[in-house]
Amino acid sequence: MNRRATPQPLDVRPVTDAELADWTRAVNTGFLRPPTVPDRMLADRRVAFAGSRVSGAFDGGRCVATFRSFDQELTAVGGAAVPADGISNVTVAPTHRRRGLLTRLMADDLAAAKERGDVVATLIAAEYRIYGRYGFGPATTMTEWSIDVPRAGLDPRWAGPLDGGRIDFADGEEIRRLGPQLHERLRRERAGVIDRNEHWWAARTGRLWLYGDAWVEPFFVVYRSADGVVEGMASYRTDEKWSDAKQPLNTAAVNWLTAVTPAAERALWHYLCSIDWIATVRTGWRAPDDLLPLHLPDPRAASITTQADWLWVRVLDVVRALEARTYAASGVSVLEVVDRAGLAGGRFLLDATPDGASCAPTTRDADLTLDVADLATLWLGDETVGRLVSLGRVREERAGAAREADALLRTSGRPWCPDMF
Repeated sequence: MNRRATPQPLDVRPVTDAELADWTRAVNTGFLRPPTVPDRMLADRRVAFAGSRVSGAFDGGRCVATFRSFDQELTAVGGAAVPADGISNVTVAPTHRRRGLLTRLMADDLAAAKERGDVVATLIAAEYRIYGRYGFGPATTMTEWSIDVPRAGLDPRWAGPLDGGRIDFADGEEIRRLGPQLHERLRRERAGVIDRNEHWWAARTGRLWLYGDAWVEPFFVVYRSADGVVEGMASYRTDEKWSDAKQPLNTAAVNWLTAVTPAAERALWHYLCSIDWIATVRTGWRAPDDLLPLHLPDPRAASITTQADWLWVRVLDVVRALEARTYAASGVSVLEVVDRAGLAGGRFLLDATPDGASCAPTTRDADLTLDVADLATLWLGDETVGRLVSLGRVREERAGAAREADALLRTSGRPWCPDMF
């Protein structure tokens, strides 16, 4: 009589330095990448992961599930930075599914983040249906455009910004020197933006090799205003494609583009569309309400190629999360927050004004009942309470409460996270 073998208990724990190579092989396997780990990549990961919380599940000495988290800052509505638990490198080997490994790794990490005092946890979800059960909700949207350059209507003789500014090429050293300050300006102004540490800049300029193929240097350009202030920069790559009739059909693919003024944004997009031989510009991950199409004489030249959820948020401290953000109107709302994990549930009274907000546990009757994942979706202002009520995800306990909450929580500009992590 055949009997199925009983699975042996798996060891879930922090990863030692000696196990990092095996852990990285498991990450690569989970993301369907070649499992080989080059020596330099492993050495650079040791540098970049210092201070990270690297965990795994082991079966007989082999790593079969991976998880990493690290300290992060996320910009709330209004510009305040809140401490966050950034989560990445989450995989479970296909040979070890349905054994609760992700649940154990996630529960341990979120409990530790709560204990540390993190306000939220964040991640970029590779698959939509996984993370809602852990209290995460999609909080920002990403849009990518493809620009048909000949159709855009721009002057092909364009030779520089018309506002007195200028665009110059830069090397990696200059980007590492100028980029962090520019990004800090952006994240003080835009909800949803996360911080970039020195390892981010090192990896994007060839100093560290953390992902994918061997480093190939992209083009870097910097925009300076008429008074010499750096207000924008971009990184992009190009291919080499010609038609049978010897016509150039090359594409410029933007790795990232940062601009803190509309003038800088307009100048950088016009520059990218003016490069000789470039017929198409792929924009990379942009905000869904990006000004890009309207910077072109013919906005229809920019067609959306990707639009999807991006940054997912898990609220760990309701009081601090709601007090950290700003509100355009005054009002009071009592929220019944349901959290199956027991980390952030309860009934809370939000008293908001444009000058500040207070939030505290309360015994008053609830106006709205919602899951902690739906609170995360609403927190950065990219979704409406009314839509979630219509979907049955938020329950309106008092008539008119959804409309009143929307007046508090909605924002004039949509949140945006420009980064993958």
